[in-house]
Amino acid sequence: AGMAVQVSVLPSPRCLFDDPVQICVAGLQPQQAVTLRASLLDESGELFQAHARYRAGSSGELDLSRSPALGGSYSGVEPMGLLWSLQSKAPYKRLAKRNVLTPFCVDLEVYEGHGDMSQLLGKCTNERWFLGEGVKRILVREGRLKATLFLPPGPGPFPGLIDLYGSGGGLVEYRASLLSSRGFVTLALAYMAFEDLPAMPEILELAYFEEAVNFLQKQPQVKDTGIGVLGLSKGADLALSMATFLPGIKAAVSVSGSGLNCFIPLQGNGFTIPPHPCDFGRMKISESGLVDFSDVLDDHRDPATWDCRIPMERSTAKFLFLSGEDDMNWKSDLYCRDAVHRLQQHGLEVEFCSYSGAGHLLEPPYLPLCQTSIHKVLGVFVCWGGQWREHAQAQEDAWRRIQAFFWQHL
Repeated sequence: AGMAVQVSVLPSPRCLFDDPVQICVAGLQPQQAVTLRASLLDESGELFQAHARYRAGSSGELDLSRSPALGGSYSGVEPMGLLWSLQSKAPYKRLAKRNVLTPFCVDLEVYEGHGDMSQLLGKCTNERWFLGEGVKRILVREGRLKATLFLPPGPGPFPGLIDLYGSGGGLVEYRASLLSSRGFVTLALAYMAFEDLPAMPEILELAYFEEAVNFLQKQPQVKDTGIGVLGLSKGADLALSMATFLPGIKAAVSVSGSGLNCFIPLQGNGFTIPPHPCDFGRMKISESGLVDFSDVLDDHRDPATWDCRIPMERSTAKFLFLSGEDDMNWKSDLYCRDAVHRLQQHGLEVEFCSYSGAGHLLEPPYLPLCQTSIHKVLGVFVCWGGQWREHAQAQEDAWRRIQAFFWQHL
């Protein structure tokens, strides 16, 4: 049977989750037909898998950065396709990391032929971590804050970031831990549906977010050039509000958000921004029970709604807006363009990138697209949108842009 088949992950089988790797197979017959399969068991025991059919080169080798997949979960040359096309057997599952202290282990297997995958030829495991070597994870329960602080190794000083997720609530750490692994002091901040924070607060107080900024500015490893804030969805409009009203914020990134205050009143010092008028009667529910929220907001061009706009033009911060044109949850592209237009009218500098084929959940790279999952607070299944390959490309590009933007402005 010739030499044994080796599967290797280069430069190392152990890496950070956002690291691209080179997957190679050696020891096959020339032109041999094989199927590669990736398997990942998440923390709740859910199995995610992807597979692709390949043909070995003339010397019996395969290199996924050069060899095209002939079908399966994807086709064509996709060096990281086995990761971004991972899908659960059960429908509507989202792959997310809860405990950032452990890696996701991806088993890579090579099977004979393009058929039933009964004959295993070789395998290896790729350990994908969310916490870089030497990054510290510190629980923060100071004052009212419910957060986790991530510190890169060394004295710094490093740029400081606050990381906010959306209305699903909870304390989401995996994006913050990766950013810290890339050289930022990052504070993952919970603001609803966590411990004793209500699932749907009557009101959100700007003072709470100001506490987070003050806490971060006090850390000796944080540069004193100002703080950055990154938000997804509801977290994005909060990020824009922080950049508008809190002078400590110097750079803000909105992912799939809007320049409108949505769903929950925001109370500042002597003022309140009301939530943008909406009508949940305009929710669309499909036959299979999936909920589409994209039409619930009243027309944002109607002057009657303008007191719900975040007055970003008052800010001295720099802004970056990212949105997916295939967002099925929220008209983020439309709302982003509105926000960008308002800032440009006031002569402010703003970067904007809109991705065709990308959905609502623009995550760190190589996390697979989640088109539909349960909304933890609302308890309904929502459509997030996105096309597999386009969404994967958007996540890689967005991740580069977010880091470059913060390095430039902080």
